[in-house]
Amino acid sequence: SGSGSGSARPEPLEPSLLRFLVCPLSKRPLRYEEATNELINEELGIAYPIIDGIPNMVPEAARRTHKKAPAEGSEQP
Repeated sequence: SGSGSGSARPEPLEPSLLRFLVCPLSKRPLRYEEATNELINEELGIAYPIIDGIPNMVPEAARRTHKKAPAEGSEQP
């Protein structure tokens, strides 16, 4: 009665991809957070979700990791 790949455990990111992935907003490298299965941009304070092993790099899909306002000049009006 088991399909083998349950949704209880999220599929992690392929480690070799990490060196090619950069934040689409800042063009800076991202840090993989295994606990939340997200790619973190410490500088901007945002986290991109990884769904079924595929990072969702759409800025609108990112969540804020802290309340600190972005650095001046980094956000376009």
